[in-house]
Amino acid sequence: MTASGIDVPAARRRFERSASTYGEVAVLAREVERRMAERLDYMRHDPRWVLDAGCGPGEGLGLLRERYPKANLIGLDIARAMTHSARQARTILARARDLFSGAACHHVCADLARLPLAPASVAMVWSNLALAWAADPPAALSELARVLEPRGLLMFSTYGPDTLKELRGAFAGIDGYAHVHRFIDMHDLGDMLVAAGFADPVMDMEVMTLSYPDVGALARDLRRSGQSNVETGRRRGLMATDAWTKMVAAYESSRREARLPATFEIVYGHAWKGEGRADGEQVVKTDFSLKRRNDSFS
Repeated sequence: MTASGIDVPAARRRFERSASTYGEVAVLAREVERRMAERLDYMRHDPRWVLDAGCGPGEGLGLLRERYPKANLIGLDIARAMTHSARQARTILARARDLFSGAACHHVCADLARLPLAPASVAMVWSNLALAWAADPPAALSELARVLEPRGLLMFSTYGPDTLKELRGAFAGIDGYAHVHRFIDMHDLGDMLVAAGFADPVMDMEVMTLSYPDVGALARDLRRSGQSNVETGRRRGLMATDAWTKMVAAYESSRREARLPATFEIVYGHAWKGEGRADGEQVVKTDFSLKRRNDSFS
């Protein structure tokens, strides 16, 4: 579970500022999205309406359009600049194809925990790494369940607790502030899915490792992708030079083959919206399966 929480207004500002640079540094997000798309090969689902919850600059919308050419797509993001980038990224050919097929692609700026969509209005929710930035993950999952129709599909990815463990370890003992987010374990996510009304959750994880020449390069990538620290318990002013120097020295102890590793634990999950009953309640199965992998990516 998260201990201190996400400062949502700060997260929105960071992603607003990074909209123009996100695509240049989001190598990990694109790879995770590609691997998520591969999982759709095993899903028997032909949705009419699909919500990309946390669409960023729109790469996922492109993948979804290839997969579901006749579906109506909704790209939703907390940052207006991201939805603008996603809208601008649509080519004339893509617009023409949608016009010919009768499909549509909408772009909406909103918070995952307060979706401006009607209940049971979409058949599928796709969300790549967006849950990591939800201040209240159970509330966000409940909202996703609310807008899904019965037997609708939720497919998502998020960060697990070992993400940036080297950076977290380097900051340990420097001061009393939160410098790295504390992400949710997949077992807890499985419980949250069931509590939100999802049936048969399936979870798995893998470890991806990126490498950098120095800590500064890692910090720049995090900043340019909007993923810098927005924990409520973070330091609000500049860090003292000696504290930063101590952190860098601690991180250097993990250097391998002239590069510094940065670990990202990626959690994947999918689940189906519980079936409705005549009395308005839902039928939900409480068992869920878990799988761990160590397929590193660098």
